[in-house]
Amino acid sequence: MALPDTSKRVTLTQVARAAGVSVMTASYTYNQPSRVSDESRAKVLAAAAELGYAGPDPRGRSLRRGASRALGVVLGEHLSYAFEDPQAAAFLAGIADVCAEHAYGMTILPITGAADDVARIRSAAVDAFILWTTTEDDPVVAAVRAMKRPAVVHGGPAVPDLGLVSIDNRAAARAVGEVVFAHTNRPAIVSFPLTRDREGGIISGPDTTRVLFPVTRHRLEGYRQAAEAAGLAWKDVIVAVCPRNDPSEGERAAAMLLASPEPPDAIAAMSDQLASGILQAAHTAHHGVPTDLAVTGWDDAPIAADLGLTTVAQSLRAQGSACAQAALGQEAPLNSPWSIVRRRTTRP
Repeated sequence: MALPDTSKRVTLTQVARAAGVSVMTASYTYNQPSRVSDESRAKVLAAAAELGYAGPDPRGRSLRRGASRALGVVLGEHLSYAFEDPQAAAFLAGIADVCAEHAYGMTILPITGAADDVARIRSAAVDAFILWTTTEDDPVVAAVRAMKRPAVVHGGPAVPDLGLVSIDNRAAARAVGEVVFAHTNRPAIVSFPLTRDREGGIISGPDTTRVLFPVTRHRLEGYRQAAEAAGLAWKDVIVAVCPRNDPSEGERAAAMLLASPEPPDAIAAMSDQLASGILQAAHTAHHGVPTDLAVTGWDDAPIAADLGLTTVAQSLRAQGSACAQAALGQEAPLNSPWSIVRRRTTRP
């Protein structure tokens, strides 16, 4: 895959000329703003905005070596998630495999919606970016694009000038949904967050156009197709939204669903981690699986085999490798494979 040409970066000299100030004044605006008058600083920043200048390239301190030789992984989660979530660890391991092969380092750049997210990304001394777990409205996406360095998005959103590595989440969700929603009357979904505020809650048949995480939206759309193909109305499908991808969140959500007057008889979970919590809640509530409750997960992590969980198989490690290869300008598979693995948590 050939990523966009990044050689046409706007220079500080061009900004200074457009603002009618010296290059030194323009440089001080970014590096020593106290030495520049408010009027001059305003002129420089206005010119920079008009020209699309994203600020001084932090790789400048690495010019003697020609590059920083590091990939920046923009992680839309707290930093601890990279070490606690098995699939996050697998994805980062795939990136690390490629980095090790090409003598590159890896810099993890967590974003949490904080005010300094964009500034931290702009100041990162990396040669290319990989964006994982982000939304279409995240200002970090626009900031990365403006920096005109090679960048690849995992899972979505699809962004002009940026690469994209993903599976067909919509098709996979429909396929696994057809398995779990067969012979059911009261289907439910345990979902990833819908927007960057990561609020949890229980809703019926959500409007997927308002779901800003592309992976979540596409999976909900696939589940909807499966439910409607089974003769079920989307408005009657209960969706429990979890703030985090964690077994305890899945267990908490399932416990609430199973305690309702009309508990679900099938739950599709967006990860094996969430599904493991659902199975624990079903055991606690004395619901037989799959007789009383069919359950599916996603990822085919080692825990899925241990639990006999029907799931969607994909390789986050292979996808991490593909992202890193594409970011380094190599040919890489952009459409990753997936399959359905049927085990004992769904009905024949």
